[in-house]
Amino acid sequence: MIDQPSRNIVRTADGSSTLYVPFWDEHYHSVHGAVQESNHVFIRAGFDRCSGQDKIRILEVGLGTGLNAWLTSIRALSSGQAVYYRGLEAFPLTMDEITALNYTEGKDRHDIELFENIHRADWNTDVQIYPGFILHKEKTFLQQWTTDESYDLIYFDAFAPSAQDDLWTEEIFSKLYHAVNPGGSLVTYCAKGSVRRAMKAAGWQVEKLQGPPGKREMTRAFKG
Repeated sequence: MIDQPSRNIVRTADGSSTLYVPFWDEHYHSVHGAVQESNHVFIRAGFDRCSGQDKIRILEVGLGTGLNAWLTSIRALSSGQAVYYRGLEAFPLTMDEITALNYTEGKDRHDIELFENIHRADWNTDVQIYPGFILHKEKTFLQQWTTDESYDLIYFDAFAPSAQDDLWTEEIFSKLYHAVNPGGSLVTYCAKGSVRRAMKAAGWQVEKLQGPPGKREMTRAFKG
């Protein structure tokens, strides 16, 4: 495990920004569009599948820029669903990096406040972003993380297997499988064959879905 990596702000094809990490030669989001990727993979393929639930417990692996948490808070507010959101992150962003992100450009004041509240929230404690949306940002490595809680939905947004293959193993997916309620799901942008096989070996029922722009496929897995 490395110390805090250096990162650069870059603009993706849909105009939204992301971070690039030279150490891993990896971007936090798709260069074809950060916001459109998050909406496609995590909101439409993940959160929207829980449309019939009044209360949703979400675990995000790789809180990163907070983009998925922010888009989820907006969608949950619109749908009237209560959300408990735990985001795991080993390398939290600095305030300079957060300020340089352009996700809120052109947004209304309320959406901007949601983004700011997510990033101002203290770490390692429950924080109410608004009534009905509780955020818990946890600074930890996934390999070291343990829990006796359970979740309805997992956003698996770790760096690609080519950069961090130790996060895409049967052992990791078994840990996550046991942290999900029956009928719960996991969504990720990755559709690599070895990843799907690791998920299946851990007990997940796995399906391939159409990927976001610039990517042919993504993966959604279920706990029966």
